[in-house]
Amino acid sequence: MPNDVLDAQSVEQREERWRRIISDPHTMGQTLVADREGEIVGWASFGPGRDEGASDQGELWGLYAHPSVFSTGVGHALISAVELALREDGFDSAFLWVLDGNTRAASFYERHGWNEDSNVKLDERPDMTLFERRRTKSLT
Repeated sequence: MPNDVLDAQSVEQREERWRRIISDPHTMGQTLVADREGEIVGWASFGPGRDEGASDQGELWGLYAHPSVFSTGVGHALISAVELALREDGFDSAFLWVLDGNTRAASFYERHGWNEDSNVKLDERPDMTLFERRRTKSLT
């Protein structure tokens, strides 16, 4: 995500968005958090695939870790827990979308067996267009 877009978001806006996400009974997804000494240092959201015709697959909607915990196992713990939860929810496979150019994330997912396939999409937003590449993984 471009820094200027992230910088334009207020803490209050993000808090309100997360309140809606977590409290919405129609979301049908889950959010896991990683904490260290009572401080949230990462999170992952996931559930049924949101793309048209993909509800039979699981989807990792987002996974983020604070830079202070990069390469400490937080991301690994989150993605392992997501994969387990998706399997327990009955999904045989899952997918996720990575922003084009996010080499750190792409490398992380590749190390965890999420392979890029040929699917790409443009995420049109009012203030930007994001180009994303899909990665998939068998959960069996």
